[in-house]
Amino acid sequence: MYNPKSTNAEEFINHEEILDSLKYADENKNNLELIDSLLEKARPRKTEKGWHCQGLTHREALVLLACDNKEINRKIFKLAEVIKKAFYGNRIVLFAPLYLSNYCINGCLYCPYHLKNKNIARKKLTQTEIAAEVAALQDMGHKRLAIEAGEDPKNNPIEYILESLKTIYSVKHKNGSIRRANVNIAATTIEEYKMLKDAGIGTYILFQETYHKESYERLHPTGPKHDYCWHTEAHDRAMEAGIDDVGLGVLFGLDKYRYEFAGLLMHAEHLEAVHGVGPHTISVPRVKKADDIDPDVFDNGISDEMFLKIIACIRIAVPYTGMIISTRENEETRRRALNAGISQISGGSRTSVGGYTEKVRPHDSEQFDVSDTRTLDEVIGWLIEQKHIPSFCTACYREGRTGDRFMALCKTGQIQNCCHPNALMTLQEYLTDYASKETKSTGEKLIAEELKNIPREKTREICSSRIEKIKTTDERDFRF
Repeated sequence: MYNPKSTNAEEFINHEEILDSLKYADENKNNLELIDSLLEKARPRKTEKGWHCQGLTHREALVLLACDNKEINRKIFKLAEVIKKAFYGNRIVLFAPLYLSNYCINGCLYCPYHLKNKNIARKKLTQTEIAAEVAALQDMGHKRLAIEAGEDPKNNPIEYILESLKTIYSVKHKNGSIRRANVNIAATTIEEYKMLKDAGIGTYILFQETYHKESYERLHPTGPKHDYCWHTEAHDRAMEAGIDDVGLGVLFGLDKYRYEFAGLLMHAEHLEAVHGVGPHTISVPRVKKADDIDPDVFDNGISDEMFLKIIACIRIAVPYTGMIISTRENEETRRRALNAGISQISGGSRTSVGGYTEKVRPHDSEQFDVSDTRTLDEVIGWLIEQKHIPSFCTACYREGRTGDRFMALCKTGQIQNCCHPNALMTLQEYLTDYASKETKSTGEKLIAEELKNIPREKTREICSSRIEKIKTTDERDFRF
């Protein structure tokens, strides 16, 4: 029985509800009157308090996804772009993954870290090595990390993760510091989530991989991750432990994309229904080649066009969530994804343990082959050319604007009063401390243009003054 308020995974991700919704979408994919009404329902509206957007249910969003009318598809992509700009403006948040250990006791068939892979070089960073990785990331200009580690109670216990977080936050290198570390580790207990909360993490991220229970159990034949409900209910335990912000995601290509799309949106609806706050982020990785992993083995791959439409439909259905795309995707796909709804990207990423201190990109311990191999500076310059504002901002986490407090501001569009000036100041930090000459020149021109778009005169004056201080002094980390 479908019940979004249930704490049982098989009820809030209900198989029969998904099948019924898929049938409904097939029956209505050419119902242009219904589709136009859904697009109108999802359109952002200006109110006295700011922007408001209603979003769509999983069933409604599936109708848009199923429609193959070219004119409707054009409207879908246009609406997704309008919604993204209404709530996130032209800001793109930058981050990098940091792999601590690839020891893992699970048997996941799509991941090179699986226990039976005897070819991959196993490695676990010491705290000294972590500090060196963090310094290398700071030398690139990064301020926000996503911590990654395999599931292995012996090699990667919670104590190791906590110690690593302490090390990451302690490294102050030149003008650099990591201001927020998000964490992507295996499902765990409420007690351990409380430990992560106390350690000052940003968002707790956990990908479902696939919402199809039968496929999930087949793809995870051994190890603790085999337990579908334990994994799927992890975000509830994290939020019960006090972690305000959680991130969802599926690995597109493992199962039928429409089923995964429905499950992902149902999970978002469940978090909203139970905790009053939906997902802070939604990630959209696709299966990629890696050591001992051939993506062609999975016969559910999707075209770039459908992948981009999925992104657009998620943006329309869950308008307030941050959407993440990684270096799994190439430059052109990422460029198009930014317009379809993506608001966060990684840059200069290494997906191997200890990869940032290596001069040559190591491939012997990568979790997946990186498609976008550009440096962070090249990515920043590329974003600036397209009039996006590269942002290293983490102010909301540190000012307590998380969970329902963040969403209350986001749902009225008021968050831009904080995010826009913060983005400009952190971009200036990057330009002053790390950028190439060309990137600095184009970036400072963009900042000058964007300062004019800050609506409040007082905020504009303060932001301009702080930017000048960043240029001429060692003062950093100004924030609204």
